[in-house]
Amino acid sequence: MNAIASQLVAASTSHIDPDIVISARDLVKAFNSEVVALDRASFDIKRGSFVSLVGPSGCGKSTLLRLVAGLIGKSAGELSVLGHGVTGPSHDVGMMFQRPTLLEWRTAVENVLLPTEVQGATTDADRRRAIELLQLVGLRDFEFSFPRQLSGGMQQRVALARLLQTGANILLLDEPFGALDEFTRERLNLELLRIVDDVEATVLFVTHNISEAIFLADQVMVMTPRPGRLAKIVDVSFERPREIALMQTPEFNRLVGEVRSILGGH
Repeated sequence: MNAIASQLVAASTSHIDPDIVISARDLVKAFNSEVVALDRASFDIKRGSFVSLVGPSGCGKSTLLRLVAGLIGKSAGELSVLGHGVTGPSHDVGMMFQRPTLLEWRTAVENVLLPTEVQGATTDADRRRAIELLQLVGLRDFEFSFPRQLSGGMQQRVALARLLQTGANILLLDEPFGALDEFTRERLNLELLRIVDDVEATVLFVTHNISEAIFLADQVMVMTPRPGRLAKIVDVSFERPREIALMQTPEFNRLVGEVRSILGGH
């Protein structure tokens, strides 16, 4: 590469912040040219951060996750992951949904191995990794159980282990604990924070629950009703590790009130 070409490359990349892993500018998604699900959203998500996305039903939260995952295409604006425009699914991005969608005829470890099998033949190392991940999410001694033998919370743990098996370092979670009882949900929130810290992942987490959004996140992105716009990004400065008792503190309740006020103002 000659000197002039090197200067041009340097000029084109100098503005890219290596700590920003997801970036959007005036991002728009419309369906059938009529329903605008997401309207001119702009944001940056830093490497290793946990960002919650909260808002009313139909405001575009899940649509935004699917755009980042490359499952659907944008209508307008810019969206990049790890410095590259999103044109389709990427091995760097993994997604988990509200329902675990486990295969009933496969054991927990066999379900976790599914992403590896899709990519090709599994190895003994893959199998050992799957067992380690199940133990990481708190399922020691349940590695060879079938889904029917597991509670709803345990099945979601299997789904989380399967997500980690992909090796993705950007994790998109679409209301993964929304169907669980509050006690199980709180326990899994604590487990999720521990696991995310262990694997040093970047997380974008969709929820309807304001308290859950604040408890988990470094930042909360607050969405307006359709057409979904990004009303405000609220910083959450609580130190980690976090405990459930945090939810009883005045500062936590102040943030809950702030987010609720933002939602109520739209």
